[in-house]
Amino acid sequence: MKNTSVLFFAILLSGFDLKAQKQQISEKELNDNLNFVYVDPLQKVFKETAFFEETDAVADVARGEHASFQFALRCNKSMSHVTASVMQVSRNLDLLNKNSFVGFVGYTRVGRPLPNPPKFRYEPVSGFFPDPILDTNSMDIRSFTTQPIWVTVNIPKNTPAGDYLGLLTIKGKMGGQSFSTSKRFTVRVYNVTINKNSLLVTNWFGLGKNQLKQLSGGKDSVEFEGNYWKWLMVAAKKMKEYDQNVIMTPIFSLTKFTKKENTFQFDFSKLDRFVQTFIDAGTLERIEGGHIGGRMGNWYAQFGVHTPYWVNDSLRFKTLPISDPTAQDFYKQFIPALLSHLKEKGWEKIYLQHICDEPEPGNEKSYAEIAGFIKSIAPEIKTIDAVHSHGLNNTVDVWVPQLDFYDSNYQFYLDRQKAGDQIWFYTCLAPQGEYANRFIELPLIKTRILHWINFRFGATGYLHWGWDFWSADCFAETSGIIPEAGNIMPGGDAFITYPGHGKILSSIRLEAMRDGIVDYELLKMLAEKKPAIAKETCRQVVYDFAKYDVDIKAFREKRRFILRQLSN
Repeated sequence: MKNTSVLFFAILLSGFDLKAQKQQISEKELNDNLNFVYVDPLQKVFKETAFFEETDAVADVARGEHASFQFALRCNKSMSHVTASVMQVSRNLDLLNKNSFVGFVGYTRVGRPLPNPPKFRYEPVSGFFPDPILDTNSMDIRSFTTQPIWVTVNIPKNTPAGDYLGLLTIKGKMGGQSFSTSKRFTVRVYNVTINKNSLLVTNWFGLGKNQLKQLSGGKDSVEFEGNYWKWLMVAAKKMKEYDQNVIMTPIFSLTKFTKKENTFQFDFSKLDRFVQTFIDAGTLERIEGGHIGGRMGNWYAQFGVHTPYWVNDSLRFKTLPISDPTAQDFYKQFIPALLSHLKEKGWEKIYLQHICDEPEPGNEKSYAEIAGFIKSIAPEIKTIDAVHSHGLNNTVDVWVPQLDFYDSNYQFYLDRQKAGDQIWFYTCLAPQGEYANRFIELPLIKTRILHWINFRFGATGYLHWGWDFWSADCFAETSGIIPEAGNIMPGGDAFITYPGHGKILSSIRLEAMRDGIVDYELLKMLAEKKPAIAKETCRQVVYDFAKYDVDIKAFREKRRFILRQLSN
């Protein structure tokens, strides 16, 4: 009886094994139906993309940066429960298993095309663009639909130079049958180390009610209270991960104002907590104090300064000309108090103060009057602003022209640098046309070479206004419109991240931007060693402000050339 039972269970288990084998798809059927290939991560892959050029999956990197890979998956049959994972198959040092992230690239729409497009932009037949990098564990993929998989490997600074061979394995079901297949890739680490990125980079961000609700799964939160501080640390760590080091700081929102008779008192405890969060995350190089003024009307109106007042114990702000005695009285108290507090904290040398955003020739005089008044109170405070004008009586310490204005007034900004000022540049919904920018419709290489432009023309910083200003349906639509003026907000302009479940997700544009920041540092390192070679290598990518070589293969070869030059 005992032997009979053993035989029965052996037959039963054998039947299960045979059934499992039948459920496993054959290698021939897998090869006949599935296309699983490496695609350069600077190449956007669309849902309808069906042809892929065979290339080696190799990332050439320095220590202290990230290696990125992209693999495209396309099948004649629908696939379900597809998972992707990475393992290392060479060398004793466990680089890949500990430092890798694998995600599926998501798709979104751009419902409002660029009004002034370049000669080349993407116009996918499907209408869907790749952008967010999702952190889902598995995905269902429809037949004849291409799905990119993104792999990022963090390269620690102590990584020995050499090749590290990895394996990306995908598993799932195809037509009810299980399948598994793998692709090899190589991380080639050069004997070059990025110790610290010196480029100053700011993407303005906010954690208002909308952003907090999306991060917390629909729960209501209050800005600067309670769980806000937890989400602020999440944002700070994400910025650190992607080499942002200048933080827009809303000084009025972070200051508690009280007034007794004609004397103001200022409580900076929330400001301290805000700044310390970014210090703790290792993010902070500069504090970017929020604007103290704005237009008193439409775009062409003159500038005034935001001045507090109370209605039934409720604090409000009104915008007054700087000539107004009430405004002057407030700022004569606030600015010295702020500066004194910054000195107590040891932050005064890393603090930059915005005055008013984007002065242009019609209101530059009122801007200069405000900036001059602030300078008269506190000459030590350094000012910074995005500018459309250069007739500001030299009241700006950090000039941030829009890229096209930087182009048209380049000599002026060179002169300001020689006089000791700093020059950054910025992009937003403009410039368009042939200029580099971060729009979703543009090739990724135009996002990456923004920071080659920094090196080429000597700008030491970069500013963009949109890090996380997500719409309610940001995964479905990335463009927008400014109702007051009817201006199109190009796809992706308002955000380069996406809200996740308790986290902030990256995008393929943010990955390209981080790589560009590293490129800037490599070019600077090469310039210290071989200045003529660094200058000419950059010139062969960025010929002029709006004239670039965007061929991906040529770009990769130039970057390998830089790494080889630095390795010698």
